[in-house]
Amino acid sequence: MLSSIDIEAIKALALEAGEAIMKIYVQDFAIEYKEDNSPLTEADLKANEIICSTLEKLYPNIPIMSEETQDAPYSVRKNWDYYWCIDPIDGTKEFIKKNGEFTVNIALIHKDTPVLGVVYAPVKEELYWAVKDQGAFKNGIKLPLKINHNPEDKLLVLTSRSHLTQETKDFIASFDTKKIEQKAVGSSLKLCMIAAGEADIYPKLGPTSEWDTAAADAILREAGKMVYQFDLTKPLVYNKEELLNPWFIVK
Repeated sequence: MLSSIDIEAIKALALEAGEAIMKIYVQDFAIEYKEDNSPLTEADLKANEIICSTLEKLYPNIPIMSEETQDAPYSVRKNWDYYWCIDPIDGTKEFIKKNGEFTVNIALIHKDTPVLGVVYAPVKEELYWAVKDQGAFKNGIKLPLKINHNPEDKLLVLTSRSHLTQETKDFIASFDTKKIEQKAVGSSLKLCMIAAGEADIYPKLGPTSEWDTAAADAILREAGKMVYQFDLTKPLVYNKEELLNPWFIVK
């Protein structure tokens, strides 16, 4: 199945969704709120429509799970072999703040593991992608871009710009490293920065959902990094009955 997926078509789709998002981004737009009090904009819905309709045409036999159209119950999902996991705008709060730190996330999952990922940050014009066993890339350059050879001396730790918990602060304070630099970043850009070697660790001791991490997770794995569950014994898994991720550490 994976060999039948045209990564160039998926990259083009992310760029198309990003272009539509940017047309709304530069205007005034209305904000609604979902049942969980998370924000929703016209751009989320437009990007979701573009991505899902195109994937349905290109790959009609592969089901789709999206943050905005999460319809299938677990009794159906648990039998999926491959499926798309989509977040049309990861970082809607950053989109609303207009700080540029939001992404389009498109992932292909095989059973419980991401095997293809495309992440596009339209304001920054940064396009990340990876296919299992084919490497990970940022704007065509193979990842990682950098390697920290002395992590015991200095660590760049990423934190969530809009969702920093006290548990995360306490965890970072426990690090035994000579120098710790912290940087707040929005959306799945944090995971992509670690894949690129532009940061060292991202602890997430708070809620996220599978579509928040899936695409960047595929990129991390191909860059030689991993999203570990908090106890560091195993990686994140996908298509769980409960779509919330456990606490995790990207390193």
